[in-house]
Amino acid sequence: MKSEEIARYLQDNPQFFEEHADLVSRIVIPHPHGGRTISITERQMLSLRDKNKLLEGKMDELLQFGEENDSISEKMHRLAVAMIAASTFQAVLHILNFHLRDDFAIPHVALRLWNRPENIDELPEFANVSEELQVFAETLGLPYCGSTAGFETSSWFGDAASHLRSQALIAMRNGGGTIGMIALGSEEAQRFYVGMGTLYLERLGEMASAALARVLR
Repeated sequence: MKSEEIARYLQDNPQFFEEHADLVSRIVIPHPHGGRTISITERQMLSLRDKNKLLEGKMDELLQFGEENDSISEKMHRLAVAMIAASTFQAVLHILNFHLRDDFAIPHVALRLWNRPENIDELPEFANVSEELQVFAETLGLPYCGSTAGFETSSWFGDAASHLRSQALIAMRNGGGTIGMIALGSEEAQRFYVGMGTLYLERLGEMASAALARVLR
């Protein structure tokens, strides 16, 4: 008989081992880690032990993710509360920069707004951006994460631009239209990578958009 036929027979006839109970204790198979032979019962115990270790590892990983998410949520809450309290454009900028750098450990933060109100001084945040970048921001459904190569946003970071290896670009919107963009830069290539989760970056963009739109009225 072929091994597949034996396996199928045992599956179709579970009473076999009840009728031949002593057979289980007499059959020996190789130890999964080598060195000796063990009974089927011992092998099953080892298999269950290995599965338990895998489950414990996955549980530890889920707990770690949960703790990280709780920490990020707390930081986002602090940022939101601070921006709600801000009453001027400069205050919103200061809070955004402070929290992203000190709380989230994002070393480089820059933003651009397309239109400058008459009552606001000319600042780097209102410097001209290309029409191409504005169109890119308009079509950006989710924040972009990846390389800085080929993006004019690199120039927003000044002298640090040549050292940056990854960036996140977040479109800011108000009333359905795009009003600007936030750029986050890092010297670490894997800080902002293609395919990473962007939920908190999306929330950051929504909070910054609402706060800036309020103080620029």
